[in-house]
Amino acid sequence: MATPTGWRREGNLPAELTSFVGRTRLLANLKRHLSESRLVTVTGIGGVGKSRTVLRLAHQVRSHYPDGVWFADLARLQDAGMVKHTIASALGIADQSSRAESESLSEWVGERDMLLIIDTCEHLVQGCAELVHELLEAAPNLKVLATSRQSLHLPYEHVVPVPPLQVPGDDPAESLFTNESVQLFAARAGASVPDFVLDEDNIGPVAELCRRLDGIPLAIELAAVRLRALSVEQILGLLADRFSLLAGASRTALPRHQTLRAAIGWSHELCEPAERLLWARLSVFAGDFELDAARFVCSDGRLPSEDITDLVTGLVEKSILLIRSNHAGVRYKLIDTLAEYGEEWLDKLGQKEQMSQRHLEYYLSLAQRSEEAWSGPRQIYWFVRMRQEHDNVRVALEHALKSPGKSALALTLLSSLWFMWVCCGFAREGRLYLERALAANPAVSKERCKALWVLSYVKSAQGDSAGALAAAETCSTEAVRVGDSRAVILASKMQGTAALLQGDLQKASALLGVAIEFNTENRELNPGLLPAIVELSIVLTTQGELYEAESLLLDCLQVCKERGELWVSSHAQWALASTRLATGRTEDALQNAKEALRIKRHFHDTLGTLMALETAARIFALSGRLTLAAQLLGALQQNWKTAGLPQLGAPWMTDEHNMCVRDCRMRLGELAYKDAFEEGARLDLDEASALALDDPDALDES
Repeated sequence: MATPTGWRREGNLPAELTSFVGRTRLLANLKRHLSESRLVTVTGIGGVGKSRTVLRLAHQVRSHYPDGVWFADLARLQDAGMVKHTIASALGIADQSSRAESESLSEWVGERDMLLIIDTCEHLVQGCAELVHELLEAAPNLKVLATSRQSLHLPYEHVVPVPPLQVPGDDPAESLFTNESVQLFAARAGASVPDFVLDEDNIGPVAELCRRLDGIPLAIELAAVRLRALSVEQILGLLADRFSLLAGASRTALPRHQTLRAAIGWSHELCEPAERLLWARLSVFAGDFELDAARFVCSDGRLPSEDITDLVTGLVEKSILLIRSNHAGVRYKLIDTLAEYGEEWLDKLGQKEQMSQRHLEYYLSLAQRSEEAWSGPRQIYWFVRMRQEHDNVRVALEHALKSPGKSALALTLLSSLWFMWVCCGFAREGRLYLERALAANPAVSKERCKALWVLSYVKSAQGDSAGALAAAETCSTEAVRVGDSRAVILASKMQGTAALLQGDLQKASALLGVAIEFNTENRELNPGLLPAIVELSIVLTTQGELYEAESLLLDCLQVCKERGELWVSSHAQWALASTRLATGRTEDALQNAKEALRIKRHFHDTLGTLMALETAARIFALSGRLTLAAQLLGALQQNWKTAGLPQLGAPWMTDEHNMCVRDCRMRLGELAYKDAFEEGARLDLDEASALALDDPDALDES
């Protein structure tokens, strides 16, 4: 076996023909794994930039390998029997003997200290795996870096997935101009249209374009090429059919990379028939989803439920599904581009309506389970879970509202999720959906009654007490007509809440008292019993009946503790702070207000956090911490603007707020008050909470 005259000891690494953008953390991660493992396989969907990333890495580490970095491209190879020959040719091996090719390769690599890159293995996985195993067994100083849409399934292999680029919005603190998707578009746009400049005029549309393209480098590069004939805004407008739009890459590119459709079609062809069917069916999900959801929605006689786990694993290994693990568990995601491709196949198969109905059934069942469990020890789990399922809930709602004969299911789904609209920061969205669903279901029914009291609750959370009262009164009238006693009781509670916000304390006391009396024997704590107790304690505190108010709240907190309920307990702590402040126990009141804020950090309870901060500002003012109080008042004024009506329009809360402002302004002096107030106005809600909690670490983190 001879070494040819043109053999180069440093290897045959191709030049980098384009600038490399982003991926700093990924490259560092790859370097670390390459230093620790002899085989690293870089996986990812078509067009995500596996080959380009590996080429950049290879140029960065080439000096670490005395015998060179060698690059073998298998993309155009169709015959698995030619894998060994193709790699031997890439290495420049001249072997004229009749020995097996793998034997020649192993001997040639021998003791060489080198890195072998095998690019695009997915269509030849078995042959690549066998050869890599032989070479690594025979050559102790060899390292292999492979790219593939699925792993080689070797026991010592370290797999590193390449995700899409970060898109604008992934990191809220990041400037649009420094986002890596935007930077890639700008770099390729500048190469395609030399006078293209990223500036304040076009950064918005460019950022939106990168978001819509899911951060897929190939898609972004193909879109940049379109600037030769179209503006960014025109490209955005045409993206409804992204596959036909994003064509026309370099003539030298592989056919599978010349259009986005071809790149994804290449991945589609690598899948087994059952995997392709599951891919199509999974397109019904929005955002990410859990394995149980896939099992329920996508299984039938052709795809048995017990097969779904293995098929999902296969789609993860082929880089079709992204996998996300966190403290809440494992979730899977089809990025929009792959979901759109799958949806096309689902349409061709005629299964879209069937899958959408199964999707609606699953999320309706999930909503009902979450409602039943909301007042128990897993409340935070259900808060996190249903926020994760927000996109899928929307899709299910839209399907129910737009499908003939299914709008009543939208009422059930919406009203089961009352806690999501009231407690989790989605009041505006909940109101819009509830009003749509009620308009679509004008006939009196128990489902409509429940939706009406939920709507009343949501409107109260927005400070719309008149609207809340009207919805609750309608609920009461209709509930009597259909004989729904539970809805009558809850309508009374919601009327009491509205009366409290309007400052009609006598009416509020009577209605809330009725709700409490009729709910006392009921095992259901929310939303009838415990919130009514907290609200009645506010009435009593405002009327000066402080002992009775405190006694009610302590009983409420005890029930919350026994049942593991946190959300109402945070409101009870806030109300207790006001009650104790009224009795002059400032330090106890402060501890209650802080405990309310600490609990609320587990929820996205914008309204509750603002109310707790209102009380905290009063406590700080009364205890002489005037600058801190003024800062919180500034934060409150700014953050109420996005939350709804300041102080919910409640006269008793507004009066307390105005008194606090006057007190701070008088005692601090106008100039010092203004400085502190403006400093606080720059804080978001998390930062204001950290300030009130005297938690500088949380303030720094936020």
